[in-house]
Amino acid sequence: MVELGIKNRLRVVKKVDFGFYLDGEQFGEILLPKRYAPDDLAFDEWLEVFLYLDSEDRIIATSETPFGMVGQCAYLKVVDVNETGAFLNWGLQKDLLIPFSNQIKPMEVGKSYTVFIYLDEKSKRIVGSPKLNKFLDKTPKNYYPNQPVQLMIWQRTDLGYMAIINHRHTGLLFSDDLFRPVNSGEVISGYIKNIRPDGKIDLCLQLQGQEARDEISTRIINFLKANDGVLTLTDKSPPEAIYRQFNVSKGNYKKALGKLYKDRLIVIANDKITLVDHE
Repeated sequence: MVELGIKNRLRVVKKVDFGFYLDGEQFGEILLPKRYAPDDLAFDEWLEVFLYLDSEDRIIATSETPFGMVGQCAYLKVVDVNETGAFLNWGLQKDLLIPFSNQIKPMEVGKSYTVFIYLDEKSKRIVGSPKLNKFLDKTPKNYYPNQPVQLMIWQRTDLGYMAIINHRHTGLLFSDDLFRPVNSGEVISGYIKNIRPDGKIDLCLQLQGQEARDEISTRIINFLKANDGVLTLTDKSPPEAIYRQFNVSKGNYKKALGKLYKDRLIVIANDKITLVDHE
């Protein structure tokens, strides 16, 4: 079934001077304006398009991808406010409406907000809301420690940062687990650290435990083998330098070095790490 607010793969059924008409199934024929169509598009071909309503509430297709789709969260900037509500730039010709009734406090032009995008059942329009807790799933299932997830940084708290997990749930990144700065709206890769008895989720930006040490150890060995058996990042190097090279915290890096040293795979000196068989 064809759906508004997401990508759909539709078939070209008619070519006209101003574009193409696509088979929109229950919606009938949907116009893909010429400016959004590939130069070599032809009759009966299939094309992935995003569907939304134009300024006259007609369903329109575009090959462009918005900054967020229905069912997703996005960090968007307000470009206009009028008697209808706030309008946010979401990467399409028509801006995303945030009705006044959806706003926590009046939105301001030039400021960015994290919003959940959804299809309003009453108006049949695609709109957004910053009231994320109203839309996100409060009963997370099937997460497990060290599971990789996509995170969007939401808001700062006294303990760290709240983040949105896979557009569906919320979790907490504790300040102690952050080894680099993060910003609201930033989309990053992370991991499930722990599921608490009350169902709340703790997050982290790197693998934890033995699995983490094994993964980092492998990367260190691969680096050494590719660089004549020498690495100038030691257990005394600045955290920033370690993060730039291996994308891990200094604490986890030191643990991995300790494991490799214990296994007699490396020699640790004041100014370098050396692969044993390159000594």
